Amino acid sequence: MNRATTQPLSSAQRRSIGLITFAALAVYLAMRFLPVGSNLNHMDFRVEEKGAIEFCDPLNPQFIPVVAVKSPVSLKLESDEAPAQNKPARFTLTMSTASGKPIGPADLLVAHTRKLHLLVIDPTLNDYQHIHPEPGRRAGEWEFGMEPSRTGTYLVFADFTPAATGRGLYASADFTVPGPVPRVTRETNWTYSSGPYRFELAPLLDLRAGLPNQLKLSVTRVDGKPVPLSPVMGAFAHLVAFDEARSGFAHLHPDQTDLTAPPDAVKPELTFKITIPRAGRYVVWSQMIVEGREVFVPFWVDVLP
Repeated sequence: MNRATTQPLSSAQRRSIGLITFAALAVYLAMRFLPVGSNLNHMDFRVEEKGAIEFCDPLNPQFIPVVAVKSPVSLKLESDEAPAQNKPARFTLTMSTASGKPIGPADLLVAHTRKLHLLVIDPTLNDYQHIHPEPGRRAGEWEFGMEPSRTGTYLVFADFTPAATGRGLYASADFTVPGPVPRVTRETNWTYSSGPYRFELAPLLDLRAGLPNQLKLSVTRVDGKPVPLSPVMGAFAHLVAFDEARSGFAHLHPDQTDLTAPPDAVKPELTFKITIPRAGRYVVWSQMIVEGREVFVPFWVDVLP
């Protein structure tokens, strides 16, 4: 009976294998920094200075202080006409890197069914709109329309994922609607009623600054009938939290990611992870599609020290 024998590798063969392995590793690392279809690379989205915004991990949701830190992306916002309260307005948003390179559709990845999300909020935190711009006529231009229902300076937070990095990134701009800004005082509310629906947001523990927590969002009908939910942007609901100073936001997605397994029909419940760094008053806007209609619901909450 013949038995196969294994011959030891020669020094030349070992060198060849080592060179092949090194070359393959070098190509892999190089490809990590070269996005497909984009002229931008990883270094175009870096700002080498203290206080610069960091790339964010979608699996570790947190409050992003967009206004207080420097983003590697610059936003320029222009309108066709001066915005006015309760009147439709058209805007052009120009996105570019810190070095002035335009950022277009090829430079961004699809995240939650869209390449660019705009989270727009007024000074009183009572008019929140989630908008998806379309590419404009020139490189780096994005166009959208909206109807502001309040006065004062609106903040526009851009939420996007560069193809060069594969990590979430943010930037901000603003526009002003002429008129006095009313003073609004809101009481803490963990429940909200609208028509036949009752919405509830419940924390697992007391919300405390710097500590991870879980929020449970539920919907019921007062008559006990089913509440069918439809996906919106690839999830059964979204939560967006703003602080009173509008220094930034937290964009949260539910732990329940399987769209083929909808939540309970009579009382759908969804859970979200969140960490808020500072104590204070926050508004948490929920966005979902209930019985075919898109619904935005605000919850005013206090984060304890």
